Amino acid sequence: MYPPELVAPMKEDLTEVGFTELHTPDDVDQMLSKKEGTTLVVVNSVCGCAAGAARPGIKMSLSGNKKPDNLTTVFAGVDGPATERARQYFLPYPPSSPAIGLFKDGKLVHFIERHHIEGRPAEMIAENLKMAYEEYC
Repeated sequence: MYPPELVAPMKEDLTEVGFTELHTPDDVDQMLSKKEGTTLVVVNSVCGCAAGAARPGIKMSLSGNKKPDNLTTVFAGVDGPATERARQYFLPYPPSSPAIGLFKDGKLVHFIERHHIEGRPAEMIAENLKMAYEEYC
């Protein structure tokens, strides 16, 4: 577990733009069991690629005309049980953090794994997500 004071700014990076934190497996189940609409789930992380590409790219992606109905996040290494539950919804993809999943009507329709984030600029992450929003939102 990371100390709360260490991760607070990393959490706020997403919550200040409208993301809801999911702290428990029940929170995750309630959000992802919705059978209507779209939900973005971000597995946030303390790693450099989360700070340098994932979070900035995610925030940039929200500037377009289309965006998910629900913006949510779990934090790997902080919200352990919630993160594990979210990862069950991401199957067959292996656990990874950071990671980004887009759900439509309760089904995973787009997923970005860590290896698609590492070494890529935030703008590329944003464009990838915007294309998914255009298709599914």
